[in-house]
Amino acid sequence: MTRLPLYALLLVSLAGNAQIYKTVDEEGNVSYSDMPTAGGASEKVEVQHINTTPPPPTAAPRRQQQTEEEPATVSYQPVITAPANETTIPMGPGNFSVSAQVEPPLEAGAALQLYVDGNPEGVPQDSASWSLTNVFRGAHDLEVAVVDMNGEELARSSAVRVYVLRPSVNYKNRKN
Repeated sequence: MTRLPLYALLLVSLAGNAQIYKTVDEEGNVSYSDMPTAGGASEKVEVQHINTTPPPPTAAPRRQQQTEEEPATVSYQPVITAPANETTIPMGPGNFSVSAQVEPPLEAGAALQLYVDGNPEGVPQDSASWSLTNVFRGAHDLEVAVVDMNGEELARSSAVRVYVLRPSVNYKNRKN
């Protein structure tokens, strides 16, 4: 078992092409060294030529063909599915929901933006539904647009007009 580390040392030293000396002491223990012992009892070990081969040449990295083509643009078709055009929102606080549908489905980086009377409502989102609260009385045009991650509009739905009815502060319920 003690010879295994010695052979490993022998192989390591062979890699450096150094001269190897074998020494046997009075008790029969064998040791190897790169220097002869002082008593001259060392024997020079002839090392055979080590076969070596150069590493294979490095291959030039492959260049991926970079396509100069722009990705095909998707032609989205957003449609507001609720409320229907010319819907009247009954008396109340002016709360209602808006739902839309987009064909084909949104790809990564695309989002939906709701517009009320031409003004964006909230931030672009992946969901196709919105809850509007406290919408003032009167006629309002709703549109949904598909926008990319830079905010550029890719497609816009047709406008849907809704009429919101709300109580007026001018006509208070009076008891006569």
